[in-house]
Amino acid sequence: MSDEDYVYDETSGEWLPASEAAQLTEAENNTVEVRDAVGNVLTDGDAVTLIKDLTVKGAGQTLKRGTLIKSIRLTGDAQEIDCRYEGIKGLVLRAEFVKKR
Repeated sequence: MSDEDYVYDETSGEWLPASEAAQLTEAENNTVEVRDAVGNVLTDGDAVTLIKDLTVKGAGQTLKRGTLIKSIRLTGDAQEIDCRYEGIKGLVLRAEFVKKR
């Protein structure tokens, strides 16, 4: 039996060693919350719609308002999302120009 302190974790409903609980708290604080133009929280795999015409630098193409972008990925930045669109590789959009579908 160890002398380590235990802490009750309300999210899981279990008693955890204090060192493990500290690591979980630190991991939760490091997560970035990404919100779209109207305040909805975005997650990996969401589909979004553009709310503004956007000119894509380097592609010579304009994405029109209302364009559906499927299966986004979060980048760890609160303002940027990574996504794919036909004919454009490495497309990164600002969260302020999209709305969750």
